[in-house]
Amino acid sequence: MTYKVALYRTDEGYAVTVPGLPGCCSQGQTEAEALENIADAIREYLEVAAELASGAESREVEVG
Repeated sequence: MTYKVALYRTDEGYAVTVPGLPGCCSQGQTEAEALENIADAIREYLEVAAELASGAESREVEVG
């Protein structure tokens, strides 16, 4: 899967957020480190979201 991220230069390095996943953010001293860290954060975010939805009835919706 591919997610669009927003990368910001900070005094400490880089901050990165995922606009499509509210609250999913990370940081790193270098751009590469920040992108690696946000990939981990996205995986963890999606795992938690799946756990939270596990008891709910679900459907898939195609958006086109």
